Amino acid sequence: MDLDLGREQLVVVGASFGSLSWFDQELPPGSVVLVEEPDVIARRDLARFAERLPMIGRLVEAEYQTGFDPDALLAREPGLADARLVLPGLEYAVGATARLADRLGLPGAGVEAADVFSDKHRMRLLADRIGLANPAYELVDDPARAVEFAQAHGGRCVLKPTRRSGSLGVQLITDPAEVPARWAASAAPPDPAEATERGLPTGVLVEELLVGSEHSVELLVADGEVIFANVTDKRVAGGRYPVETGHTVPSALPAAAHDALRAAAVRLAEAAGFRSGMLHSEWILADGVPTLVECAARMPGDMITALISIAYERDVIEAYLRILRGERPALPARATGAAAIEFLIAPPGRVTAVDGRRDALRVPGVLDVQVETKVGQTVPELLSSAHRSGHLMAWGATPDEAANAARRAAGEIRISVG
Repeated sequence: MDLDLGREQLVVVGASFGSLSWFDQELPPGSVVLVEEPDVIARRDLARFAERLPMIGRLVEAEYQTGFDPDALLAREPGLADARLVLPGLEYAVGATARLADRLGLPGAGVEAADVFSDKHRMRLLADRIGLANPAYELVDDPARAVEFAQAHGGRCVLKPTRRSGSLGVQLITDPAEVPARWAASAAPPDPAEATERGLPTGVLVEELLVGSEHSVELLVADGEVIFANVTDKRVAGGRYPVETGHTVPSALPAAAHDALRAAAVRLAEAAGFRSGMLHSEWILADGVPTLVECAARMPGDMITALISIAYERDVIEAYLRILRGERPALPARATGAAAIEFLIAPPGRVTAVDGRRDALRVPGVLDVQVETKVGQTVPELLSSAHRSGHLMAWGATPDEAANAARRAAGEIRISVG
């Protein structure tokens, strides 16, 4: 990646270990200022982590997840005024990043769009206003009302917090009687490692449980104009917690369905007034109609950007950074191949053996095998994406070929638990 960045030209608000490690392979030394919550820095030992990444020139303490004041930050850290681009490192930094970019006169999502897409209820209201398909939904503040909603919708529903990411707190309920016992997992989900100890207030949405294939749409937007769109096929774990287990780029859907998803995502971006950056929206094709699940004003997780870069033979993160610097990069309209990722899901328990990595690497098309669970660790119940045990990435000439290779390789990995 050649962005001609000098020292402290890129400000990243919020630390994602995976993204920062990837950036460190691509960006010059000292080019990044990392802004993070003081208590998160201490709890995650970020100072030591930052020392191992040459690209990080400075680590700046700032409370940004609630009550962020860009003027106060700039008064304390005047050097940040020289930044050439600002981006959010994680979901909880989207609003603060938009405010800092606006204050510095740099491209970004825009404060209104950032706030809408950081709150799932506000996102639902926007989709209703412009006529996009939504599931039936209601913002509720007690389990009794959620029970009534489920009873009115075939005895099934989805409970989800309005302000969390990574499927944290999202539950599929198939018996209304279970709602009271399950309420706290959505109303007060455990704080992820990235969250400040001050807490991140959230409401609870209860939604109609939809049936259909699941997809995401990734848009690159430059000054309000969509310059790139990709549709991703998603695979989701069965059971109560809909954690994503795999993705394939590009989608294997017919052209008409692909175009419908893209058009819906563009309408959503335009209605929110999204200005510049990357927008990741998730959808269910219910009876062939793109129905909104959620949307994030940031890069997608789960290495979807890597899959796009492989399938389209274009570094999509470089393109994203160029957009945030005010440029309008050229991007291909169609993929030249396909890429897929399959996540490893181990059963709960204490790990006694991990086997098969060498066999997985021998599967044709496999590009990468990462097994993160080690012998002696305890695997928790699969409640969010943070509880997966690794991943395998594969290439193929077609989406089906890539997905089959990734799944076949995942089947070679054996994680035994006691």
